[in-house]
Amino acid sequence: QLDPENTGFIGVETFASLVHSHELPLDPAKLDMLVALAQGNDEGQVCYQELVDLISSKRSSSFKRAIANGQRALPRDVLLDETGLGIYKRFVRYVAYEILPCEMDRRWYFYQHRTCPPPVFMAAVTLTQIIVFLCYGARLNKWVLQTYHPEYMKSPLVYHPGHRARAWRFLTYMFMHVGLEQLGFNALLQLMIGVPLEMVHGILRISFLYLAGVLAGSLTVSITDMRAPLVGGSGGVYALSCSAHLANVVMNWAGMRCPYKLLRMVLALVCMSSEVGRAVWLRFSPPLPASGPQPSFMAHLAGAIVGISMGLTILRSYEESLQDQCGWWVLLLSYGTFLLFAVFWNIFAYDLLGAQIP
Repeated sequence: QLDPENTGFIGVETFASLVHSHELPLDPAKLDMLVALAQGNDEGQVCYQELVDLISSKRSSSFKRAIANGQRALPRDVLLDETGLGIYKRFVRYVAYEILPCEMDRRWYFYQHRTCPPPVFMAAVTLTQIIVFLCYGARLNKWVLQTYHPEYMKSPLVYHPGHRARAWRFLTYMFMHVGLEQLGFNALLQLMIGVPLEMVHGILRISFLYLAGVLAGSLTVSITDMRAPLVGGSGGVYALSCSAHLANVVMNWAGMRCPYKLLRMVLALVCMSSEVGRAVWLRFSPPLPASGPQPSFMAHLAGAIVGISMGLTILRSYEESLQDQCGWWVLLLSYGTFLLFAVFWNIFAYDLLGAQIP
């Protein structure tokens, strides 16, 4: 009746009166989003399909465009002003303001967030790393600089250039750590930054990015530091928890509402720099005599490159489809090319160059 020409649009004032007169049970947050969307187009009209998408919790391409161009009138502090929230909902609100720069995206995530599936990937990886560390620490009675113990470096999980034919080592080295300091640094960042990222972007994107950093780290070491072993999850940590998150904060600095964001960024950069410096020092100037080369630091740099490049693309837009992004396919092709090159390098280069592996 309100759309006799069957255009699929009605005026926003007509729609508002319709909602008021019929007392439609619409979520107030969704209603505000629809009104803001209508105010973002030239005619100030409500689209039927966008209404259906909102009711079914589906974000159409036109709705995403309206969010992106910022033509909407919503109170900026509506989530911060909301009272009576439980502990978990307050944590979800904190995650929304920690990760997402756009108020519309924050509200959408806050109202659409579900506890299932929980962010299990980062928690499972961190728990496994702690268990492995405790097992080796108790077995060898060594909790600091474990890599100086010869039995530790004989573990089937450690990446070692002499055992590169055992392909699982290119990933499983992330469960081993130099000592308590490296484990604590990685576990802290994985839980404080990785878990919120997984809550917002989902397990598939976060696990892919983390494992891409881990794999890039071991393959880079096999090319650039051919005599060195490798332990620790620093490749994945720098890809996911550091570079991707820090780059996201830098690019969306004005919209991020994180408290003390400048101080926190400085502290993160200092921690990252000190961790890299520690790894370089242990590699070239070990404090104790060792039977062979100490673990390489190149995984840190490889993970950072993966985070800055692939991380920004994967995490750039909340719920944006990756297959619709041209940059995603370019980066995926580049990463695949690097993997192919690294595989051939590990098969042929060591024998051709006569690399002496300890």
